[in-house]
Parts: sequence; C-alpha cells; structure tokens
Amino acid sequence: MSVTSDVTVTIDIQRPTPKLGFGKPMIIGASASGLEYTTYADLEAVKKDFAENTEVYKAAYALLNQGDNSPAEIAIMLHKTVGETVEDLVGKIFTKDWYFLLSTSTAIADITAIAEAVEQNGTRMFIAHSSDKANLATLKAKKFTRTALFYHEDVSHYPEAAWVGRAASTAPGSLTWKNLTLRGIVPVDMDTTELLSIHDLGANTYVTKAGDDVTSEGKTVSGEYIDIIHSQDYITQSIELAVQKLFNRQDKVRYDNTGISQIEGEVKTVLKRADMNGMIARDEDGLPLYSTTFKPRSQVDPADREKREYNDGSFSFELAGAIHKTKISGVIKL
Repeated sequence: MSVTSDVTVTIDIQRPTPKLGFGKPMIIGASASGLEYTTYADLEAVKKDFAENTEVYKAAYALLNQGDNSPAEIAIMLHKTVGETVEDLVGKIFTKDWYFLLSTSTAIADITAIAEAVEQNGTRMFIAHSSDKANLATLKAKKFTRTALFYHEDVSHYPEAAWVGRAASTAPGSLTWKNLTLRGIVPVDMDTTELLSIHDLGANTYVTKAGDDVTSEGKTVSGEYIDIIHSQDYITQSIELAVQKLFNRQDKVRYDNTGISQIEGEVKTVLKRADMNGMIARDEDGLPLYSTTFKPRSQVDPADREKREYNDGSFSFELAGAIHKTKISGVIKL
C-alpha cells in the first residue's frame, strides 16, 4: 500500500498553430493457478515457471531477445482461468511497478477492457497485437491515447513485445519508436497502399525499407506519438518524486524564497536530465528550450501560506520530437 504524494504535477501538451520503472514491461494473462506480481531478470528465470510452449514464455522471449536493448527486468501477473477475469486482474495492477503493459490475450473484449483501464488510470501504456483488421477498426474508434497497436499476420512471436523490448529500456525521449529493427520478427510483406491502410486503422507494423526490416510508425491508437506520452509521464512522475524526496529529507522546507528555490531546483534538475536524454529541443545556440517560473513568497496568496501549500510554480519546454520523413530538393546544372 502507498500514501498519496504531497506533490501534484500537471502537463498540458500545447501544439503549434498554421516511481516507476519507465522501461519496465509487465505481461498479464491467465493460468489455472494464477500468479501474483513476480519479476524476472532473464529467460532462465522465466523458464523455471513457464514452459517454452506457453504464451507467457513466448511474450517474455520476445521482450528479452533484443540484445543489449533488452529490459533489465520484466514482470508477470496472471489471473486464474476459473473464477477470475481480466477485469479482476486489471483492478490490481496499478499499484505495481511497471510502465508498459502486454497481454497474452487476443480477444477484443479483453484488449478493450485493458485499454480502457490504462486510459482511465493515466500513468502507464498498453501495447497490444492483432492480426484482425476488424479488431483494429473497433479499437481505432475508441481513440485510445495510451494504447498502441501492432498489426502482424503472425502474432505468435509477439511482435509488440519485441517492439517494447527494443525501445522501452532506453532513456525516455532518447528515441522514436519508428524505424526500429526487431530481433526474431519477420517483416510483413505489403505495399505502400496496404501500409497506409494499417496506419489509417491506428496501428503500427513491421516492414522492409531500403533493405532493412523496421517498425513502420510509433503512434498510439489516437495518433499521438508513443515517445511523447512516455516523455510526458517521465517528466510528471520524476518531478513528483524529486520534490517529494526533498520534503522527505529536509526537516523543513521553509516557506520563503529559499524554500521555493529548493523546489524550483528539483524541477530544473529533472528538466536538465530530460534535455540530456534528447527530450527537449534546443535553440540556435544549442541551449535547451525550457523555463521555470516560481513566484516569490511576497506574491503568494496568504491563504495558501496559511495552509502551507505552494501552488505558484510552473515550467514549460519544447519537445524535440523526431524527424520521421523528409523531402529534399536538388538541382542538376549542365
């Protein structure tokens, strides 16, 4: 059990106008006996609990088969096949340590229930697979922001788990989920028209480009980029953790400009780390485009001071984003 933090961080994504392990995946599924939250550092450990022909092992293999990019640790949690449902399991998972959720179920009802729970919770992401375009259309209509879909004609090798295994353990903001090569996954043979139709259904897939097998996009069902959601959550929860740790280690954070500066300093430290990860854009001089504004004590509402609440700190930054396409023009002189 945990107690609610004393720190609340809110981020709004403004678009231009014309404690968590942030790379830690968890597999959920079902078995006769069920399984409480359990972590595994390698496939040998997974093999002690799951036979190689089980769906859980296959998903774990895809996660941990991505070479040096593989996550250092994964989690598994199962509900009982009799007397429990995926909804029962999902009701328990958000108190556990994970960020990317994977499921062994391909049932549209299960995928929808998991996606709706993740959406409502608002702190994690769900990566699902499907070989059924009708199911993709059903999920696309839901416009989930925190669920990404991976289409493949053969989902038995868990391409979405390989995707998470390749990308999730990198520092948030340091990569885009597009154009990644996945170990153990065969590309789908399709032309550009077919690929665009998969993207129109809100899904991503695995294709060959310029002789390389790569992921086709890096978006959630709603069309938002996975790395943006990942970055947003990283900033929010890192600042909450950093400022809470400040409160925990200090006998008192004074309600004056010194104490306010301490809080601002924790926020700036997180933003500097985000910049080093490649999350924040830089200006022409190579300086990161972020700022903080923390009102001094003299400008704070006296009622807030009486309640010992400081509600006048804010920050902003410009996401670096990523270049996914380019058009280059040239001139040949005779």
